[in-house]
Formats: sequence, structure tokens, C-alpha cells
Amino acid sequence: MTDFIIAVQSVWNDSGLVAYTWQHAVMTLVGIILIYLAFVKEFEPLLLGPIAFGCILANLPKNGFEEGVFALIHAGIQFEIFPPLIFMGVGAMTDFGPLLANPKTLLLGAAAQIGVFVALGGAMFLGFTAPQAAAIGIIGGADGPTSIYLASKLAPELLGAIAVAAYSYMSLVPLIQPPIMKLFTTASDRKIVMEQLRPVSHFEKVVFPIVATIAISLLLPSITALLGMLMFGNLINESGVTARLSDTAQNALMNTVTIFLALGTGCTMSAEHFLNLQTLEIIGLGLVAFIFGTAGGVIFGKIMYMIDGKTNPLIGSAGVSAVPMAARVSQIVGSKANPANFLLMHAMGPNVAGVIGTAVAAGTMLAMLSAAGFAK
Repeated sequence: MTDFIIAVQSVWNDSGLVAYTWQHAVMTLVGIILIYLAFVKEFEPLLLGPIAFGCILANLPKNGFEEGVFALIHAGIQFEIFPPLIFMGVGAMTDFGPLLANPKTLLLGAAAQIGVFVALGGAMFLGFTAPQAAAIGIIGGADGPTSIYLASKLAPELLGAIAVAAYSYMSLVPLIQPPIMKLFTTASDRKIVMEQLRPVSHFEKVVFPIVATIAISLLLPSITALLGMLMFGNLINESGVTARLSDTAQNALMNTVTIFLALGTGCTMSAEHFLNLQTLEIIGLGLVAFIFGTAGGVIFGKIMYMIDGKTNPLIGSAGVSAVPMAARVSQIVGSKANPANFLLMHAMGPNVAGVIGTAVAAGTMLAMLSAAGFAK
């Protein structure tokens, strides 16, 4: 009988139950709520689902994640492997044609980055360090891979909160953006019909990713991995002779890396790192960044209309880099105001520019922090 009691006691001591706290229970509940949002409400299920399950796994004590497959997944995030691979897939799936057909929409993507720097200032005001503030600010770009990339470099202790905020706001684009778009536009603004875009040649589509990679990477070397993979993915898609590579980047590889990146991100959401006031501040600052980014794009769209008399300000909201969801929202809001409006392809210009703009904003902050001695 004594041996049986000792055996039971040993099992109990080795179990996770002995170390399971109310904080772990709360984070497990957070994971279950995120699963509900992902699979029932369909808020970015491909990303939010694995993140949610990773959150549950991270809050099971004595999980042994220091070795094995989860150690490799963590290394993929820590050593900045997964975000560039995701960018390669995004590049392969993205058509830069609308941006090339109407290059001035690049300015709309740049204007939408104002939210990044507003949130950066807000984070500094709340007492975050400069590297932490920079990592938080990039949430406003609505670009999950760039947010993870920058957080892993500057503030790995905040990675879970930053990733969840970034992907949550990406999934909530259809809910958050329309009220802001309507607030900064009039009914007549939203009814503006834009002219059809000019055809873009195959030569232009092939040359652009090469030139953009060289020019931007020479200016901001710290984002060469992200931008280079984005442009390489686009190049193999536009070349016309590497269909198999493009297909792999868009599908098999993209899906595989998404699973590992999202699951690994969720595994950073342990109660010790996530359940604190900083997390609420990060989520709040992320919302501020996203609101200002959307507003900045729309306001600059109005300025552009005053100059050229052709731009519907609604496409400015697509300057955040939630591709292609933000462009679809521009189309939806515009078509409700005027059924003759077909803004989707026009909005893809600033939407693609937003992807580049967010990467450039991240590179700019890395360069500034490096000059100030805060980053490598």
C-alpha cells in the first residue's frame, strides 16, 4: 500500500497539475476564445487558429518545449527564418501591376504608415523602451510577419502580445476600417469613379522587383531579408517560366511555414509573459496605430483628389498592408456609395505599397535605433 501511495505521489509530482496556476487557466481560456474567433467567427482562421492552440500548449506546465520540434519552431522565429519565407509566398501571390500602373499610389501606402510612428510615440510616453516602442508601433502596418520580424529583433519578450495584436487587427479590418473611412470622407467623395488602369507590360513586372530590391536594400540593408524574399517571390511568379517554384511558394511552402510561424508565436503566450498590464497597453496602442494608419491613408487620398481630381480617397485606407483584405474593404465601401464604383484594382496599388511601406518603416526604425546604440 505504501508503494502504491509513493507511486501515485510520484505521478502527481511529475504532472503539470502540480504547477498549474490560475494564471495558466486564464491563458488557456484566452486560447479557447481565440479558437472560437478563428474557427467559428472565421477571423483569420489560418493564422489565429494555430496561434490559439499554441497559446494553450504554452500554458501547460512542464511541456518540455526546450527541446524537440518546438525548440526548432522557436528557433525559426528567433533567428528570423519564418517571416522572410512568408514574405516570399506573399510576393508570389501579389500582383504589383496596379502599383506600376498608378505609381503615385505609393504615396498612399507611405501616408498610412503614420500610425506606426504615432503608436511609437505613445509607447514611449507609457514608459516602454525605444526598441519595445518600435516593435509595438509596427502593429499599425497590419503586417503580421513584419511585426514578428521586428519584435524578434528588438523586443522578443513582447512577441506574443505584438503578434496577437497584429493578426487580430488584420482579421478585424472589415469591422474597424469602414467607420474611419466614412468619418474622413463625404458621400460625394465615396461616389468618385476612377478611370480604368493602363495595362502593365510583362517587362515592367519583371524589372520592378529587381530594381526595388536593389534600391531599397542599399538604402535600408536591415530589411533585405524581408524585402528581398517578397520581391523574389513576385519575380518567380511574373517570370512566366518558373511556375512550379511560384506554386510551391504560394501553396505548399506558404502553408507549412504559416503553421510553424503561427504555432510558434502562440507558444510565446505563456502566462508569465502575456498576463500583465503591458499586454493591454500593447493591444490598445496597436488599435491606435491601426486607426491612425487608416485615417492617414484616407486623408492623403483626399489631398490627392484635390490635386488630380481623379482619386477616390477610399483607396487610401488600403495603404495598410493587410493584403488583399484592406483593398476589398475599399471596394465594398465604395460600391455601397456608388454601385458603378470598381475600386478593387485601384486599391491594390496602395495595398501593395503598404506592404513595402511597412517593411521600410521597420527598416527605418532599425537603422535609427542602431545609430542610437539600441539595436544590432
